[in-house]
Amino acid sequence: MKTGANFSALLQGFFTERLMNQRHSSEHTIASYRDTFRLLLGFAQQSLHKSPAGLEIQDLDAPFIGRFLDHLEKERGNSPRSRNTRLAAVHSFFRYVVLQEPSVSAVGQRVLAIPCKRHKTTPIDFLTRPEIDALLAAPDQTKWIGRRDRALLLVAVQTGLRVSELVRLRFEDVSLGAGAHVRCCGKGRKERCVPLRKDGIAVLRTWLRESCVQPTDPLFPNARGQWLSRDAVEYLLAKHVATARSSCPSLKEKRVSPHVLRHSTAMDLFRHGVDRSVIALWLGHESMETTQVYLHADIELKEKALARTESFNGHQGRYRPKDKLLAFLQSL
Repeated sequence: MKTGANFSALLQGFFTERLMNQRHSSEHTIASYRDTFRLLLGFAQQSLHKSPAGLEIQDLDAPFIGRFLDHLEKERGNSPRSRNTRLAAVHSFFRYVVLQEPSVSAVGQRVLAIPCKRHKTTPIDFLTRPEIDALLAAPDQTKWIGRRDRALLLVAVQTGLRVSELVRLRFEDVSLGAGAHVRCCGKGRKERCVPLRKDGIAVLRTWLRESCVQPTDPLFPNARGQWLSRDAVEYLLAKHVATARSSCPSLKEKRVSPHVLRHSTAMDLFRHGVDRSVIALWLGHESMETTQVYLHADIELKEKALARTESFNGHQGRYRPKDKLLAFLQSL
């Protein structure tokens, strides 16, 4: 096996043949896998002192991949969840390698045996109605960019679109007639339509009149009329959250991201009695189990359930082991 040349060919074949041709993976999946291997090859160049083109498959064995994963967590500050995402890309590549080059299957099987890391699951963050109102009031309506930002934020909190779906909306994706809605292509290339409320319809109708452009142009363009990036949305959101904090102090305790707006939509629907199956369809979830997180996040629902219970009147005792060995185990 011509290890150096074959590694380059295998990596290119993985992206072009496996991901693009055979699996027809989305651009987001390809971009995520690309970033993983850019980090991996950069780490290999730094630690092994080899150029990416000079690497061999045997260089990327299980101990090396383990060091790379530790590097992501300890030096780059990645969370266990991000670490697992990078590991999933590496696993996908080595499944392809084992099929294409059986001679390195032993190396591949050891890498594939590296497990995902367990991590904490924390309650989701979301905004309340007063916080959403303060955020929507933050953009300056006397400026074009302020009107664009308010329209974008209003669509985000009404529809619960992912930021990747939001920035790819075109003018032709908006229907303001009977049954007003926006249409998007989401995760897994699944198309869905999300309805709009009256205030959203009014804001979008004004925005459409102001922006006389082609149907295929971006609904929320940047100052040059091109597509907004994810970073641009995060920047404008952070800017308006900073402004809104002056009128809504509770926002000072929250870290607001575009995905928090998506959670806020779901929590608003949930608190108004919308069934979880409908929320899953609304958000484009693959499984209704994903919507379960909103049950855990709603402290008001738990408080209402607690109010229906009664206090226990039993005597409160404390376990005291008599045996020394049991006492030792209890102290651990």
